Amino acid sequence: MAPSPCSSSAEHPALATRPAQPAAGGEPSLLSGVRDTIRRIGPVRLAGTAIFLLLAILFARSSWDLPLARDIERVLYDVRAFRTAPTVDQDDRITMVVFNDQTLIETGRRSPLDRVSLAKALKRIDGLHPKAIGIDILIDQKTPEDDQLVAAFKAMRTPTYLAFVSAETNPDFVEYGQEEFLRHFQRQIAGGAVKPASVLFESDRTDNVIRNWPEQPASLPPLLANSLSPLHPEFRKYEGAIRFRTPTDPERPVFSKLPIQLFTGDIPAEAFRQQIEGRFVLIGGDIFDLDQFETPATRTRGGTMIGLEVHAHMLAQLLDGAMYSSISSWALWATALLVVAAGALTSMIDARPWRLAPLLLGQLAVLIVLPYWAQREGIDTQQLPVFGWGVGWIVAFAAVGTAARSVTAQQRQFAQSALGKYLPRDVANLILRDPSQLALHGEKRVIYALFTDLEGFTKLSHAIEPEMVAQLLNRYLDTLSSVVLKHGGTIDKFVGDAVVAFWGAPIAREDDADRAVQAAIAMYEAGEDFRRAAPEGVPPIGCTRVGLHRGEAIVGNFGGEGRIQYTALGDSMNLAARLEGASKQLKTTVLVSETAANASTLSSFRPMGRVAVRGRSTPIAIFEPKPHLPSQDVTLLTALVARFDEGDVAALKEIERYSRDHPDDAAIANLVYRLRQVGPGGSFVLE
Repeated sequence: MAPSPCSSSAEHPALATRPAQPAAGGEPSLLSGVRDTIRRIGPVRLAGTAIFLLLAILFARSSWDLPLARDIERVLYDVRAFRTAPTVDQDDRITMVVFNDQTLIETGRRSPLDRVSLAKALKRIDGLHPKAIGIDILIDQKTPEDDQLVAAFKAMRTPTYLAFVSAETNPDFVEYGQEEFLRHFQRQIAGGAVKPASVLFESDRTDNVIRNWPEQPASLPPLLANSLSPLHPEFRKYEGAIRFRTPTDPERPVFSKLPIQLFTGDIPAEAFRQQIEGRFVLIGGDIFDLDQFETPATRTRGGTMIGLEVHAHMLAQLLDGAMYSSISSWALWATALLVVAAGALTSMIDARPWRLAPLLLGQLAVLIVLPYWAQREGIDTQQLPVFGWGVGWIVAFAAVGTAARSVTAQQRQFAQSALGKYLPRDVANLILRDPSQLALHGEKRVIYALFTDLEGFTKLSHAIEPEMVAQLLNRYLDTLSSVVLKHGGTIDKFVGDAVVAFWGAPIAREDDADRAVQAAIAMYEAGEDFRRAAPEGVPPIGCTRVGLHRGEAIVGNFGGEGRIQYTALGDSMNLAARLEGASKQLKTTVLVSETAANASTLSSFRPMGRVAVRGRSTPIAIFEPKPHLPSQDVTLLTALVARFDEGDVAALKEIERYSRDHPDDAAIANLVYRLRQVGPGGSFVLE
């Protein structure tokens, strides 16, 4: 016969996984827990908590308009708008022709801009057949060159739109005298291809950043972008966000920009036909300290944008029909309520930080990702109070958490006084988290029952001093108890050197099967460490063997008036004990019943045949978890045993060959012996 499994100390790495089986047991409803918590909080603390929750809801709804918070909201929006802005190649529909600082040097004119240059450029651009021309230059005061410009405008064949603003709508920029001249000039050129267009911009009053289309009152002509693109008249009243775009290549801006000097000098206009013909041409200033605006991109990459380019972005937005949809007020209120409710309910979840962390991170991800997703999907998120959500969530979490902790303190005080009389310490510590999970009576539960035994300890105890026996036994039981608690099990009792434990009661978890199997392996390993660390003079200590079974049991408080113990009773406990006892005869270390193995998501369970145990009429299939074995070995043995059970006697030859190739594997040698004895489909009767 091959050597005993305890003759070597193979390490057991972590088990692999396979699809999970449904777990038994369940959690109490959240609603009942909430009701109980509210009842225990009391009216005074409940009123205070309600006030904080109300404030949290108001802040989560209205932070876009509240002092200090509104500044943060706008910063978050600007970063969001920039990060989600469409990245595009240079737009071949729009060309900007600009007066720049070099133009000012060459013409010697700063304000008003040189109208002779404008007149010459208009004549040449008109001859290149653009689709339409928009001019963001105010003709608001008289100059000696006005007649040349009037003549140029009257000769235009291309639809042209000249800037107009009113003192009423923009009193900080235009005086009534300027408006009168604007109207006078417009009357001089009326009747031709040139019409007025509003170039009104509205910066945010909070931080002077341009984010939105301006109001479009009936007293003004249509906006320049609307005038140039009559394709979308339904957007005449649009006042939502401007869709600023970013270039794919930083060296090629979204809109091409040509200096106006190219159309006033000696270079033939024909050289620029490709940049002008069939395009919308916007003419305006690109001067260092004039007509410069901050946009959402300013927060991230710095700099400003000239007003002409803002008009270009608005025109492109119209041409694409990419206007943002607004968020309704009721949706903002509903979202605020949902966020505050999430914070309040999360604070009432009693879980370890590492278990609560995924939920917290998930909620944080939603608060961050949702606004970005909405902005990218064409929803205007300017009124979305993202910072308010965060503050509202924190206030709700803190307010309800503070109230809930007072309830928890009361529950813990009750549990510490009551559970100590009825339950072992390990069970009491689990129940302290939620006393309602412990039924103080017998109930039928599906559990994972585990028995261990230290081979030869009774004989050893007669060979050493009683003090050393007590020292070794206490250290051994303490080590194995720690393994059970580490894996979430309940310690039932100690019987000499044996540990009895179970999973699935009083608290059931979805991964109880995996916890129990991993604990069984870890207990064997802990036993190996224990016997290797025995003090000098102590005779050799045997190995720890473990039996594990899944089945129904009656769990609860049993005993009498003087002593009550939380324990499990039933055939499942007996079968786990039989498996532990069979382990020595079968030359294994850990034996797991078929029901326990099937419930686990872990793999590397190699079959150990079918056995009949004392006190049970129905034979059971048993398995040994061997995570250190190559997966192909486990797969091979599983297939061979299945073939043999189906009557393929040739499979036994292959199992024998495998046993010869692994002479140190006593369990496989024993399996071969038993299969020879019982034949296909048979079961071995244990002594």
